[in-house]
Amino acid sequence: MTDMQWQVIIHRKAEKILKRLDGDILKRMRAAIRELSSEPRPAGEKKLAGYENLFHIRVGDWRIIYAIEDDTLIVLILEISTRGGAYHGL
Repeated sequence: MTDMQWQVIIHRKAEKILKRLDGDILKRMRAAIRELSSEPRPAGEKKLAGYENLFHIRVGDWRIIYAIEDDTLIVLILEISTRGGAYHGL
């Protein structure tokens, strides 16, 4: 775990999806997003093939796709989706 605090920015499209979630999955998503602010490369993250700085983490059947900007300490959450639709339009 790193001592640096990263700024997490949630893209408008991902924010809309997040607002539609409820119950346990919403709590788990929020916890995963909070964790990204202290550790943008947590255990279980995977780099997306064909992209230099795109990663994803799994939260149940859902995926959080995000970019890491190491030089500015920014994590940009681009997509929150179920597994089937998570990688369309990247």
